[in-house]
Amino acid sequence: MPTDCVDYQNSGYFTPLIIDYLNQKPTLASFYNRFPTLDNFGLQLAEKSNNFKDDNRKILVSVLQKQYQDLKVSDLTQSHIESLAQSNAFTVTTGHQLNLFTGPLYFLYKIISTINLAKALKNKYPESHFVPIYWMATEDHDFEEINYFNFKGKKFRWHKESAGPVGRISTSGLEEVLAVFASELGSSLNADALKKLFKQSYLEHDNLTDATRFLANELFAAKGLVILDADDAALKRQFSPYIKEELLQQTSYKRVIETSEKLKSYGVQVNPRGINLFYLEDHLRERIILEGENYKVNNTQILFSRSEILSLLEKHPERFSPNVILRPLYQEVILPNLCYIGGGGELSYWLELKSYFDSANVTFPMLLLRNSVLLVTEKQAKKADNLALTWKDLFSKPADLFNEKTKGFSEFPVDLSIQKDHLKTQFHYLELLAQQTDLSFLGAVKAQQAKQIKGLEHLEKRLLKAQKRKYADVLQRIANLQQALFPNQNLQERQANFSEFYLEYGLDLIDRLQAELHPLDKQFSVLVL
Repeated sequence: MPTDCVDYQNSGYFTPLIIDYLNQKPTLASFYNRFPTLDNFGLQLAEKSNNFKDDNRKILVSVLQKQYQDLKVSDLTQSHIESLAQSNAFTVTTGHQLNLFTGPLYFLYKIISTINLAKALKNKYPESHFVPIYWMATEDHDFEEINYFNFKGKKFRWHKESAGPVGRISTSGLEEVLAVFASELGSSLNADALKKLFKQSYLEHDNLTDATRFLANELFAAKGLVILDADDAALKRQFSPYIKEELLQQTSYKRVIETSEKLKSYGVQVNPRGINLFYLEDHLRERIILEGENYKVNNTQILFSRSEILSLLEKHPERFSPNVILRPLYQEVILPNLCYIGGGGELSYWLELKSYFDSANVTFPMLLLRNSVLLVTEKQAKKADNLALTWKDLFSKPADLFNEKTKGFSEFPVDLSIQKDHLKTQFHYLELLAQQTDLSFLGAVKAQQAKQIKGLEHLEKRLLKAQKRKYADVLQRIANLQQALFPNQNLQERQANFSEFYLEYGLDLIDRLQAELHPLDKQFSVLVL
């Protein structure tokens, strides 16, 4: 069974909103700027060129050079950073939390989608430069979301008390995680490489920001990835006019609420706050709440008057942290960005922000659904072949898959639809007779029809159940394969860590993914390794 794909729309793992977006449903057109096609990027590029200040480029390059000063920088990454000073250089960006040891597999897919998109754009528009950016979510404060990863069905968790932005958390204590993880890895060359990578990333760096930057750089520097930590005073100063507007006018709340109402049939994606900013210190990230004329920091005794908080913004813009509503605007203000690459959940909340961007006069980026991948070993692919399973079969819900396969295995029809149709025809004739008598007889005919149809359906279920018992062995083999590929009935990319496959394939895994994935394809890739 060769490498293949399943349409996102038919995979069963995407919401109606994302499916309608992928299908470019006309009713969604006002919620985004342009759909991501190579031709549309030319229009996006022209618009961003006219709506981005060259002074911002100098600050961006300066910040990146400072952040990379203690890293071994590849020639390609260095040239990408330097190119950002030029007016014909643009970024394509993905963002991700600082998950321990990268967290779920889709971390790789996000970044590879971004790197490959930059390459595709360079081929299409050779006169411009395109820089793939990984935006580290260093200011997030939900440590419980990021303090673990899964390896071969086991969870490796970093037990630590934490408060404030995760990027500033000390890496102390991770030697214990490495000790347990190393015992599971074994002693192959790739196992030793993984142990070394974990050790260098987490035990030789003081905080989670530096550790994650090192880790991502080790994996992707050769591909030209540029890693950005936006928890930076110089970058926040560029954004300070928008922070001030948020503090005084709260425009984001008004615009996003209006958009959410228009998208309510899909379900609300994000709930905007009155003020979509946090107050930030080393061990504190709490919402700023407007109470009368004052600004209160939630769950603290910290209180500012209007003049005091504006003075703080002037002196210390780094004390203000955008939430899920303002962070996208912050990104687009400080980067010459053309496109954001993210998962379905991320794109759902981006689709609520177009009106707010318009009011802020900031170009809304194109939104690209990242590549999704199912990694399959040759042994698993052979099993699927032997069981006459297609990849589409394996994406089905287990109950649906077992029912369909049982019907296919059975030497006689398990489906009694023909009998039910025949019964309905007979009762239709009786209804015609009943209409010539009285209504009570017609009611009796309808009741009898319902009873007999229900009886056939009961027999059908019993017949299917009996056949499932007959084919229990092969159905169990199907169940085992599906469970291996979709652990806990979830996508592999949301459960497994890259180390599980790196252990077998090493850096070839990343090269193979980059070669096989195409960022503008609207398909879920199935990659046989």
